[in-house]
Amino acid sequence: MRKILLSTVAIATMATVATASTSSDLKELKAQMAAMSEKIETLEAKDAGKGVVEVASIAPKGTLVKSKVPVLKFSGKHYLGFVSSEADGGDRENKFETRRNYLQVKGYFGEDSKDYFRITLDTHQDETNDWKVRLKYAYLYLDNILPFTGVEIGQAHRPWIDYEEHGGWNYRSISKVFVEASNGAHLTNSADLGVNFKTKTEYFSSELGLFNGEGYHGDENGEGLSAEWRLTGHILGGGTHKSKAKNTYANVSFLGQWNADSNKHGNEDLNWYGVHAVYNQPAFLLAGQYVETVDAADGLDGSTKNFAGSGYSVNGEFRFMNDWNLIGRYDSFELDNTVNGEQTTMIAGVTYKYNKYVEFIANYLGEENYRDTGVDQDAIMLTAEVNW
Repeated sequence: MRKILLSTVAIATMATVATASTSSDLKELKAQMAAMSEKIETLEAKDAGKGVVEVASIAPKGTLVKSKVPVLKFSGKHYLGFVSSEADGGDRENKFETRRNYLQVKGYFGEDSKDYFRITLDTHQDETNDWKVRLKYAYLYLDNILPFTGVEIGQAHRPWIDYEEHGGWNYRSISKVFVEASNGAHLTNSADLGVNFKTKTEYFSSELGLFNGEGYHGDENGEGLSAEWRLTGHILGGGTHKSKAKNTYANVSFLGQWNADSNKHGNEDLNWYGVHAVYNQPAFLLAGQYVETVDAADGLDGSTKNFAGSGYSVNGEFRFMNDWNLIGRYDSFELDNTVNGEQTTMIAGVTYKYNKYVEFIANYLGEENYRDTGVDQDAIMLTAEVNW
C-alpha cells in the first residue's frame, strides 16, 4: 500500500514537472523526484524480504538498524496465568503469575542460509520473589556438517525435552514434561553447555550430545560430563520437520543420559533411560512413556538428593471442535527410597486457540507426595500462552 501511494505521488510530481514554468521550479521538483525514488526503492527492498537489515526510515527522524548478518529474526514466548491452590492442611492461595518470558534473536549468516547464532533470554522469579533475567540458549548452529546432520555448539538444546514439547506434550505453559517436572522423574532439564548433533531423515531422527550435565542453571563443578541421546523412528514419515497437530504421525523414541559425577545429583552418577511413543492425527493425540534410573542418588544417606526410581506418564489431546481441545495427563514416579514413595500428577483441562498468537488454557492440577516435602496439592489454573 505504501509503495502504491508513493508511486502515485511520484507520477503526480512528474506531471507537475511537465508544466513547470521556471528553471528553478524544475530543479526543485527534480530534487523531490529523486528523494521520492529513493524512498520507493527502500520500501520495495523491505517488502520483498531481501534480508535488508540496514534500513533508514523515510520519516525525517528515522531509526537506523544495523547488523553484520543479512537476516535477523526476533521472537518471544510468554506464559501468563492465575492459580488458585490448596495444600493439605494449608489455606487456599490465589495469585497471578508470569511463569516464563522468553526473548529470542537469531542471526542468519546468509539470505538463504540455515547456519545461524541464537540467543534466548528468560525471566525467572527467585525464592525472594525478585525477578532475574538468565541465559537459556546461546549456541551456534551449523547445518549439514555431516550427511543430514547439523550441530549446536554452546548453551544448547539437550536431546529430549524440545522434541517432546513439539509433538508429544504441547502445554509447557502449565507443566514441564515428565522427565523434567519436579513432581515427576525430575532427572534433567532443557538446556546445557555442550554440543548436540541433530540428524533428520524422513523415517529416522536423532540427537546425540555431550554436556556438562548440571543444566543451564545448575552449579557446574567440572567433574564428569553427561552423554545424552534421543533416537526416534518415524513410522509414518515426517522426521525432517517438527510435528504439527494437523498432520498424522506415529513416532517411537529411545532416550536417556549417562551423567558422571553430577553435582546437581549429589556428586553421584545419574544414569537413566526411557522409551516414548506418540500417535497423532488431526482429531486427537495419544502419548506415553516409561523412564527408569540405572544409577542415581536415593537420599538414603540423609541428603536431600533423591532421584532413583522408575515411572510412567500418559497424556492425550482430543480436538473436539475448531480451535477447542480437551487435554489430560497422568504421571507416576515410584522412588526407590520408600520414605517418599510414589509421586503422582494429574492434569485435566480445556484449551482455546484465540488466534495464531494466543492460546487460553483452563485446567485442574493435582499433585501427591511431592519429593522431599510429602505435600499434596490441588490447583485450578488459568493460562494465556502468547507467541510472537
